[in-house]
Amino acid sequence: MTVKEKAKLKTIVKKKPMKKVVTEVVVPTIVKFFEGVGRRKTAIARVRLFPGGEDKFLINKKDFKQYFSTLALQRMAESSLLKIKYPDSLTIEAIVSGGGINAQAEAVRLGISRAFVKISPDNLKKLRKLGYLTRDPRMRERKKFGLKRARRAPQWKKR
Repeated sequence: MTVKEKAKLKTIVKKKPMKKVVTEVVVPTIVKFFEGVGRRKTAIARVRLFPGGEDKFLINKKDFKQYFSTLALQRMAESSLLKIKYPDSLTIEAIVSGGGINAQAEAVRLGISRAFVKISPDNLKKLRKLGYLTRDPRMRERKKFGLKRARRAPQWKKR
């Protein structure tokens, strides 16, 4: 390529600069639900609060009174609902997996509490004081080889 061809190429590039016009479209976000994740031991609960719906409380697509059969577990799962008096009607859906039934109830309570904090940060102080926003990290220790359980050694026999 000669010097003249290079100069001609440069002038062509300089004469026609490409301009891109980007228009931004602002779409208002409408919050359909508030979500909170609760964990306890190995139980995980993904809870969604739908404000303005009919009053329902579903866990794994079952009524919570059917899922948590004892009254103590029902009270544990809905305790954060009872403490925070939400003015509108709420539909609560939770997907729960892992752990035992007691840990699942505590995981649901933590998930509901975290969702209430997302609805209104004013709820944080009250729920924190009640202890509903504290994640309990205790889990079962794994079994080690050569032992019967995590720390239980086989019975020692002299002869």
